Amino acid sequence: MTQPSGNEARSRFGEDLDAEVRAFVRAMGAAWASHPDLSTVTPAEARRIADDVREPWTRGGPSMAETVEHRIATDTGSVRVRCYDPGPPGPKPGLVYLHGGGWSIFSLDTHDRVMRELASRAGAVVVGVDYALSPEARYPVALGQVRDVLRFLRSNGGSLGVDPERLAVGGDSAGANLSVAACLSLRDAGEAPLPAGMLLVYGVFDRRSSPEAIARYGGDGYMLGASEMEQFWANYLEDDRQAEDPLVCPVRAELAGLPPAFLVVPSCDLLAEQSHRMAERLREAGVETALEAYEGATHSFLEAVSVSSLADRALEDAARWLRSILGRAGR
Repeated sequence: MTQPSGNEARSRFGEDLDAEVRAFVRAMGAAWASHPDLSTVTPAEARRIADDVREPWTRGGPSMAETVEHRIATDTGSVRVRCYDPGPPGPKPGLVYLHGGGWSIFSLDTHDRVMRELASRAGAVVVGVDYALSPEARYPVALGQVRDVLRFLRSNGGSLGVDPERLAVGGDSAGANLSVAACLSLRDAGEAPLPAGMLLVYGVFDRRSSPEAIARYGGDGYMLGASEMEQFWANYLEDDRQAEDPLVCPVRAELAGLPPAFLVVPSCDLLAEQSHRMAERLREAGVETALEAYEGATHSFLEAVSVSSLADRALEDAARWLRSILGRAGR
């Protein structure tokens, strides 16, 4: 990790957050404080704690006409997917959604409400993917599973209620990373069509964070710390030299030919600079790109939708973009 030199902007410890988001962050911090530090427990226990901490924020929200789980075969074993169908009956556009958590924690359950919100607002079947987590399954296992799920849906989406010609991919944090990497991998393999769009929510796109970002947003008061991000990278990679692989750090990739992208960027986030850089590189490569920044928001803020008007607005913006992109794909 790059260390601050001492002359960069210093942290405001969450005082610059929107009041509703700040209340969410503080409530989440209190919940984490009631459990052991995740670095002191096994990966399985860390995931149990994470699910427990996030569970209150998954309650409420829209009901689905149908929620069904399936298993999809991949090269590294079958993967569970959960399909959220908002109704009415019949094939719909789809969004393959990849939850965040540093490739290491979180689950379909921690992101249940976010996926229901997107399904309801976009009028799409959201297919959440329970990809293998690190450190037990390091790069490129999760990426291969995501790629295989996309291949399956392209050929067999109708069996899950998804119109394969109107299929997008997206996710938050590490899920955004996997979304771009899967599209790069399919593009490089000459497989068409690619997903119709990429929804990239506070994504991690590079191994490095700037000293300024670390000093400003990498400490207490925000939802993702610099030391936490370092541990996630250590879990994901067998060797730090893998960070040179553009499928690990897609901001370093040749991006031409990728699907249109929409980036959701909270301003008070260690990773915000990476989203701005990714948007810049996508545009330079000729990729249709939209970015929306949310002042006063921080990492994971979509999960605060029950209390946050900023999260509500971001979900509506994402759903509006999805409706547009998936509508175009069906013509």
